Amino acid sequence: MKEPISFVRKAVDLSLPDGRLSGEFIAPSGEPASPPGAPTLVFLHEGLGSIGQWRDFPDELCAASGLCGFIYERQGHGRSDPLVGKRTVAYLHKEALRVLPAVLEQANISNVVLIGHSDGGSMALLFAAAYPERVLGVVTEAAHVFVEDVTLAGIRKAVELYATSPMKQQLEKYHGANTEALFHAWADTWLAPDFRDWSIEYCLDRIRCPLLAIQGRDDEYGTPLQVETIVALAGQTAQPLIIDGCGHIPHHQAKRQVLAAVVPFLAGCISKSV
Repeated sequence: MKEPISFVRKAVDLSLPDGRLSGEFIAPSGEPASPPGAPTLVFLHEGLGSIGQWRDFPDELCAASGLCGFIYERQGHGRSDPLVGKRTVAYLHKEALRVLPAVLEQANISNVVLIGHSDGGSMALLFAAAYPERVLGVVTEAAHVFVEDVTLAGIRKAVELYATSPMKQQLEKYHGANTEALFHAWADTWLAPDFRDWSIEYCLDRIRCPLLAIQGRDDEYGTPLQVETIVALAGQTAQPLIIDGCGHIPHHQAKRQVLAAVVPFLAGCISKSV
């Protein structure tokens, strides 16, 4: 019987014009972290996310799919440099269309499958629409393509919890000195009046790669209408997965179900690209 391949992580720093970003490659032990031209899973974290908050999900997905992976922390998150200046309504467009291309270039990743959670899912959709020739596939979890009332209610609840519960201390384990600025940048931007009309529905029909849109039915930040809209606008390459009894973090709350859906989806993406 064949021994399972052991995947290991290798830390790397990326130098971008706005600051240093922290990243990690996931690759088979003894092999290059980023084999030239090899399909690579790139994990894009949520609005308050970091490398550590993915836990072991990236490692398990890489091992199960046989694909190398790359995770990085956006500016102001985790061990990356602090945020500079105030975020605007266009911050997700900036991250997807300006920062992510620079990250992929420095990491020497040309053939990418994007795995995006929440804000990271919205980024994945924006990038796939703008650079269809560079993306082999997209998996989104709890991505937003427009702002719902339930989204804003969930963020208001998070603001309350940040002030009255151990939430701040829990986030500090991952973000350290970045925590305060990061939390308020996230909450204040989404709750700003001019963010209410934010939408990326206009670009979804430009996506050409296979797309799997996942959401928990009990997501406290969005309804299944997000997934329905993604699939309707992205066309025949898109498929939905709504998971019952699951909230905003399917890769933790329903990990087995997510892996069971994503692994064959990835195999299909790679076979179409050969």
